[in-house]
Amino acid sequence: MFPERLQPWLSSTIAWLELGFLILVAVVLLVAVTLWLQDRFFQKKHAIRRNYPLIGRFRYMFEHLGEFFRQYFFAMDREELPFNRAQRAWVYRAAKDLSNTTAFGSTKQIGAGRVIFMNCPYPTLQKDAAESLPLMIGPHCEQPYVARSFFNISGMSFGALSRPAVQALSRGAAMANCWLNTGEGGLSPYHLEGGGDVVFQIGTARYGVRDAEGNLDEEKLARIAAMQPVKMFEIKLSQGAKPGKGGILPAEKVTDEIADIRGIPAGQASISPNGQPEIHSAESLLDLIERVRTVTGKPTGIKCVLGAWQWLEDLFIAIHERGAESAPDFITVDSGDGGTGAAPMSLMDDVGLYLAESLPLLVDLRDGYGLTDRIRIIASGKLINPSMVAWALAVGADFCVSARGYMFALGCIQALQCNRNTCPTGVTTHNPRLQRGLVPEEKSHRVAHFHDNLVKEVETIAHSCGVAEPRLLRRHHARILGSNGESVPIDRLWPPVEPGIYLREGRPSEKTTAVRWQQRS
Repeated sequence: MFPERLQPWLSSTIAWLELGFLILVAVVLLVAVTLWLQDRFFQKKHAIRRNYPLIGRFRYMFEHLGEFFRQYFFAMDREELPFNRAQRAWVYRAAKDLSNTTAFGSTKQIGAGRVIFMNCPYPTLQKDAAESLPLMIGPHCEQPYVARSFFNISGMSFGALSRPAVQALSRGAAMANCWLNTGEGGLSPYHLEGGGDVVFQIGTARYGVRDAEGNLDEEKLARIAAMQPVKMFEIKLSQGAKPGKGGILPAEKVTDEIADIRGIPAGQASISPNGQPEIHSAESLLDLIERVRTVTGKPTGIKCVLGAWQWLEDLFIAIHERGAESAPDFITVDSGDGGTGAAPMSLMDDVGLYLAESLPLLVDLRDGYGLTDRIRIIASGKLINPSMVAWALAVGADFCVSARGYMFALGCIQALQCNRNTCPTGVTTHNPRLQRGLVPEEKSHRVAHFHDNLVKEVETIAHSCGVAEPRLLRRHHARILGSNGESVPIDRLWPPVEPGIYLREGRPSEKTTAVRWQQRS
């Protein structure tokens, strides 16, 4: 087949390939024998490897690969945590602006905690539907903020997120007319490049507005407030991933750029204090709120996870003693079941009330102390699908925010690598090779599509219940399934509170809580 002049070359090539193959086999065998001897006789830490040399090493590989393959081959559509395949698939299709209709019946489990909305016989017709009106936050401020959407982007810092992820969120927020919260990592140029509304979060370490000792620097605060896109300031007391512990950014993610924005050394782990240093009472909290609002002239609120709630009563009483102008302009309540941040499992799993309990509790305390029109409530925590956003609005939230929902819109596949620098989709890594896969120009449209399609479906739920727009949903429009399979109206579990009743009849904690726990059981 080959010309005679090529025969020597072909024979030589085959000989070298055979030699190379033999060398490769020898090296593999040598490495395998070395590892076998190491596992069997020398290492003493791992029982599996000592009893099953070499083969036992595959256990670690399969454990790692299981994180990725479980969701594709083994988990059912509705059983995976923290978000199941059905929830993620809805977000992916919404972000791509594809049809989200399904066929052949619901696959959602009929289990305790499921929310069911009460459709009415005379639903709202399209001609009678109304758009959700913009809602003002901070009417007593020099520069109140009129928020255009009830569904916005929750706090995720530059550092926890990659540069292209923040760029895509910034551009997408501008397209969707919603706000973007910076998270506690300070304000980067990437938050501003989209031109949309920005909420600046003041974390416990005051990144971006701190002096050399970590105290609040009013000059830096004023410079940020002077930026037109920055509309509000949020003082973070705690967050869902780790109530009672500050932010954690591993050293490998603290690049020179991130260190400069935060005002900390590069290459060292960024660990925030577990609380705001000078806040120890309702009075000192109101003092800090007033200080920030005076310097910035813009709405200022707080973010917290509820555990103990008596401090809220102290806060609301102190507000009435000082005057309604002293109140935080908004309170963001986060769910205790985790979020985007890296956190100890003990805190993520077992500390802080879930939103299903903390949101109605906060709404009732605010209303009972007569502050309904003064303090806006923002709900946060696993609100990535229309039904849960509609539920939060029905319970009494004025706005909803999501972090992980928008991460899915960016392409997150729930690989559970957020606390490392190895995110395969480029969302939470600063590895340029991995970031390359996330193209901001493309993903920004998915962010906007996710927002718009979720809002549209929340409106669909509202119209089915017979109201013109989502903020008109009330507790009587929904029921919750109990453990016995029967549903209970939300307004029976959490009866709406008469405005100002606690000002007239005294603090509600002991009596109200006992009655409601009895009703829930």
